[in-house]
Amino acid sequence: MQIPFNSSERASLGVEWELQLVDRETRELTAGAVEILQELTPEGAEEPEKAKHELLQSTIEVITGVCTTVAEAQADLAGTVAQVVAAADRRGLDLMCAGTHPFTDWQTQLISPKERYALLVEKMQWLARRLQIFGVHVHVGVRAPEKAVPIVNALTQYVPHFLALSASSPYWVGADTGLASARSKVFEAMPTAGLPYQLSGWDEFETYMETLISTNAIESVREVWWDIRPHPDFGTVELRICDGLPTLDEIGVVAAFSQCLVEQFDTQLDRGYTLPTPPSWVLRENKWRAARYGLDADIVTDEKGTVRPVRQALLDLAEELEPTARRLDCAEQLADVERVLAAGASYQRQRAVAAAHGGDLRAVVDALVVEFRDGLGS
Repeated sequence: MQIPFNSSERASLGVEWELQLVDRETRELTAGAVEILQELTPEGAEEPEKAKHELLQSTIEVITGVCTTVAEAQADLAGTVAQVVAAADRRGLDLMCAGTHPFTDWQTQLISPKERYALLVEKMQWLARRLQIFGVHVHVGVRAPEKAVPIVNALTQYVPHFLALSASSPYWVGADTGLASARSKVFEAMPTAGLPYQLSGWDEFETYMETLISTNAIESVREVWWDIRPHPDFGTVELRICDGLPTLDEIGVVAAFSQCLVEQFDTQLDRGYTLPTPPSWVLRENKWRAARYGLDADIVTDEKGTVRPVRQALLDLAEELEPTARRLDCAEQLADVERVLAAGASYQRQRAVAAAHGGDLRAVVDALVVEFRDGLGS
């Protein structure tokens, strides 16, 4: 089975942001995507170009076009969000983003009226119905299929960095899970989600996909929801590990890390380097530590069991990538990692709000709505 890889311009960038629709009075997740997307659909089109359905009718995904810089991607998202916010406002709905909603019960949610979602729920049953989770996906362009798999393998060592920085799902159906990222554990239950298999190259990727399709495990490559995966249609490596991010500021940080790492690995391949393939046990352990402890995690850095704080690892990585960020014109967004670390990741900010309001999770929703509107602040 041959899977064409539509090679992209080097380090081109695209971002997908899954947004929650919440009722202004109850603060519950509330259906509204069907009507909002109909309103935003140009005459003669099936749907808007940059706003899409997701599994639940209480979700709208906004996506960028193909961008060159992180600032361009942020501006692209902001333009679409403004349209969605206006349409939601007319229906008494607010928008926000986090990996989970703090208290809405997933059993109350309506599935979007798309055949692919109906088929997914029929096939996966409970696993699909409870996917009341929200993420941010970053695509970075890769010029050739032979580069895609080595870059995916190398990127896996940074799963804990991305997850700790973006962790925003401490609550699940009204309860504090004790995790920084409950979303990552909910999604892992899907049979083709989680950490990617470490494949030897594009040939093995094609063989693996052929096996899945021929055995009716999946119908297309789109149903392999790895934390980091090649995206043949777009010609990108897609980082899917991040929890939903409440602000464009945080999206800028994550997009800058993504673009710089892929660019650095691409350059190293051009220079004849062999990219690292971390041991699978280290990857599993580090993902768990980031999901559990977030920015307080100590991550394993080698097979000997050396550990270091993920906070320091993030700062060191930002310093290492700074020359690449200058070339890609995203140094400002990369440096914003210090602002996020000072403010705390979203899971920390949410818990602080809940503690200040006697555990009232409606206050957490209010805070997330304000952050979505106003940004991270200083």
